[in-house]
Amino acid sequence: MESNSLSTQVARPLDQFLFSKDITLPPQAVIENSVRDILYSIGEDPDRQGLLKTPDRVARMYNEITSGYNTDPVKLINDAIFDVEYSEMVLVKDIEFYSLCEHHMLPFFGSAHVAYIPQNKVIGLSKIPRIVEMYARRLQVQERMTAEIAQLLQDALNPRGVAVMLQGQHMCSMMRGVKKSQASMTTTTFLGEFKTDRDLRNDFVAQIAIQRNQG
Repeated sequence: MESNSLSTQVARPLDQFLFSKDITLPPQAVIENSVRDILYSIGEDPDRQGLLKTPDRVARMYNEITSGYNTDPVKLINDAIFDVEYSEMVLVKDIEFYSLCEHHMLPFFGSAHVAYIPQNKVIGLSKIPRIVEMYARRLQVQERMTAEIAQLLQDALNPRGVAVMLQGQHMCSMMRGVKKSQASMTTTTFLGEFKTDRDLRNDFVAQIAIQRNQG
């Protein structure tokens, strides 16, 4: 497998983007200082008991929920691609994801459904949820995340087709703005035979619905 196309998807280190006046500070300290500034700005006292450790907690939280920037797709897949004579649809559905909207840095979350038609190669089952998580743990928009998952599978496997559907709820529309708590968003990306074959696309959607009804 050629790794060049995958390696380019790893974001640059965080310290190349920091705008702190003191560039010698580690990223953790920069985030902590910024959180203190935000607390002051909204009228809070960051030195009161309940907020004393909040900057540290927030910094550690961001380190965890944006860990996808530091994940190498090549290492993530880790040669878990196998030669198999199988040519029917492989579907992994209801993969939970949690991400941050890049517009307001508020969470969006939901389920991912990923399918592909092998062309003599399959990927280890656990790798598909990990691919979803890698892209979710970045500042995202759902549309781009859907396309990124599909393209990585296409690059890694060269399958006959890839289909990805994400169904998400966005806190930026649920708790602010239009405040519609029941609104949800569905995005899809179809590559290869899934893009050209309507019956195959319909089968993908039907399989998701059938498995849900049975559950």
